[in-house]
Amino acid sequence: MSKRFFLKTAASLAAVGFLGLGLAQAQTTPIKFQLDWRFEGPSALFLTPVAKGYFKDAKLDVTVDAGNGSGGAVTRVASGAYDMGFADLAAVMEFHANNPEAPNKPVAVMMVYNDTPASVMALKKSGIKTPADLNGKKLGAPVFDAGRRAFPIFAKANAISGVSWTAMDPPLRETMLVRGDIDAITGFTFTSLLNLEARGVKAADVMVLPYPAFGVKLYGNAIIASPKLIKENPEAIKAFLAAFSKGAKDVIANPGAAINDVKARDGIVNVALETRRLQLAIDTVINSANARAEGFGQVNGPRLALMASQVSDAFNTKTRINPDAVWNGSFLPPKATLDVLPKK
Repeated sequence: MSKRFFLKTAASLAAVGFLGLGLAQAQTTPIKFQLDWRFEGPSALFLTPVAKGYFKDAKLDVTVDAGNGSGGAVTRVASGAYDMGFADLAAVMEFHANNPEAPNKPVAVMMVYNDTPASVMALKKSGIKTPADLNGKKLGAPVFDAGRRAFPIFAKANAISGVSWTAMDPPLRETMLVRGDIDAITGFTFTSLLNLEARGVKAADVMVLPYPAFGVKLYGNAIIASPKLIKENPEAIKAFLAAFSKGAKDVIANPGAAINDVKARDGIVNVALETRRLQLAIDTVINSANARAEGFGQVNGPRLALMASQVSDAFNTKTRINPDAVWNGSFLPPKATLDVLPKK
């Protein structure tokens, strides 16, 4: 074998190798995913399938970034900066109704929090025991808080009137309640309750009025996708939801282990605290009675339509919300894959 022949053969093999590598890379779809909030317990739902390679096995290169609110997640997916995200369905509805001409309105493709995590929380020493006790009281929350935005729905369902609001940055919400600057707050139960504990308040001393327990049947957070991704690569969405479901089943079965995947992304998280936060989220909004009745990942048509009407009214949107425009369940995995909730 001549030296020239050897070199030509080696070059050809190298070219084939590079071509194979290129084809393998071409078969892997990059997905930029925007969370609704910082890395906390519930973000394990997305970080665990990354850590366990479930997305990679589905030929997806998924990067998960922390967020600063559902509104931000919706606008970033709408802008094209992210392909998919996690956001409160009410925020998705609001974006649709207030931006009817927007060309890239995100669409919800899987329900994760079947019930809204929003609640009103007060210290028991305030005397607030029922929604009726909120009449004339001073409530506080950031202006973008999902519970505050949806409070008119809660108020209507419980005949509450005369409430005044104080706005603040998120880190001050629980602090102002503890100081007595406000009578009650709105927030996600699994966020604010544990934040109150971190400020020295025992859980037993907090009165929690969950929206779902008092006539508010809003859905919570859903996985959203950009219309561009829906049009150009629907198979990637199907693959993402299937891999996510596999990871969600692991997280729900063993929250303590899943928190290690959150810790790997943010080394300063309190493992014990975030494990409790994740378990609270699972118990209250993921493995809820409604979720078990409707099926994980899915929605009920009449309930979705009612929410669209209620959000249109409460948020005073420019146009009425079309429930069929904000939800597309055609990418959901088979029933067996969606069987992630523990049996009761």
